[in-house]
This record gives sequence, C-alpha cells and structure tokens, in this order.
Amino acid sequence: GGVFCRWSIMEGDCLSCMKYLMFVFNFFIFLGGACLLGIGIWVMVDPTGFREIVAANPLLLTGAYILLAMGGLLFLLGFLGCCGAVRENKCLLLFFFLFILIIFLAELSAAILAFIFRENLTREFFTKELTKHYQGNNDTDVFSATWNSVMITFGCCGVNGPEDFKFASVFRLLTLNSEEVPEACCRREPQSRDGVLLSREECLMGRSLFLNKQGCYTVILNTFETYVYLAGALAIGVLAIELFAMIFAMCLFRGIQ
Repeated sequence: GGVFCRWSIMEGDCLSCMKYLMFVFNFFIFLGGACLLGIGIWVMVDPTGFREIVAANPLLLTGAYILLAMGGLLFLLGFLGCCGAVRENKCLLLFFFLFILIIFLAELSAAILAFIFRENLTREFFTKELTKHYQGNNDTDVFSATWNSVMITFGCCGVNGPEDFKFASVFRLLTLNSEEVPEACCRREPQSRDGVLLSREECLMGRSLFLNKQGCYTVILNTFETYVYLAGALAIGVLAIELFAMIFAMCLFRGIQ
C-alpha cells in the first residue's frame, strides 16, 4: 500500500510538472504567433516602401497573407494549448496536437523546399531574369513594376549595377537604345517614389553623378543579412518548441484519467 501510495504521488507530481511545462511551451508558441501576426501587419501597412513592393508582386502579397494566417493560427493554438494544459482537457489537447503536427510538417516541408531551390536566390539567377524580362517603366508588367519599386526603395540599380541594362534585351528594344538605364535607377531627393529626380535627362544618359551605382543584390543582402540569420534561428527555435509541445501534449493526454 505504501509503495502504491508513493507511486501515485510520484505520478501526480510528474503529471503536474508536465502540465506546467506544456503551459510554458505553449506560451512561447502563443508569443511566436503574436510576433508573426505583428510582422505580417507591419509588412502590409508599413509606409517606408515595403507596402509598394508587396502590393506590386502577387507572390509577395500572398506571402504576407500566409504570414498573417500562420501568426493567427499559432496565436490561437498557443492559447488552446495553454487552456488544455491548465484545465487538463483531453479534447483540447488532442485538437492542439493534431493541428500543431500539421503546422510542424508544413514548416518542415517549406524548409526542405527552400533548401532545394536555394540556387534560385543567387546573383546569377536574378541577373538572368532581369536581363531577360525587364521592360522599363511598364507598370502593367508585374515583374518590371516590382523591380522598379525595389530600385527606388533601396536606392540601387539592377542586380550588379547600371551595366546590367546594357544586356537587357527587351528594355533596349523598347527604349530603342536611347536610354542607358531606366528611370527607377535615377537618384532622387529624398530617395523615395515621391522624391524629386536630380536630373532625369542626365541620368538616362548614364551620367554617374545622377544615378544610383550600387547593385540591388549587394544592397539588399547587406540590409537583410542580420535579419536572415535571425529568421533562420527563430524558425529552428519555433520548430523545436513545437516538437516539445507535441511530446508534452501526448504525455499529458495519456496521463489524464
């Protein structure tokens, strides 16, 4: 009887510990969801240029909505997990486990696909695409409009620099070789879509004083390098938290009478 009593106390303590650990991990998922939700909203309403880039590209717009949806879902799941752990509700815990498993597998698949198609983010890939498809000031073309927004927002020109447009076949054809660079490469004061061009004529003739000489690949890489590593570390952290949360959810589910 004494052994059974001690075993019951130990089991109860273990279950109580598991419940609090489950709560802590779900609280982190809840916070992670809130952060994603905040980033998604910021991207959609930010007035400093991201909104223009996102709005000009349907793929980026879809990505922003996915970010909002994932943030909202994690926010909700973290809340459900916390409630399930505190109340020891088997139905809530099972619901939480199944959804967190689906999200975990989706994130893992996305990470694998990103690794497989990482060559599509190289300087050579972007240079090839720009020289092949860029059409200048044609805002009806999504590709060109997106590039124009990027070049104006970041104060850069082409992938490597203004020389990229010497090999942009469609751009050269449309401008009848009368422009060395597109208007989006021209320096503005301030450097924004509403900024005043220093000298449009001098810029289009390729005069270096009046155009942005740095390539967008280097500028964007330097701007986001820190954030890319931070995002990668956060993604690994979120996956680890989700994995532990699933384990705790199943242990708690099995321990509840």
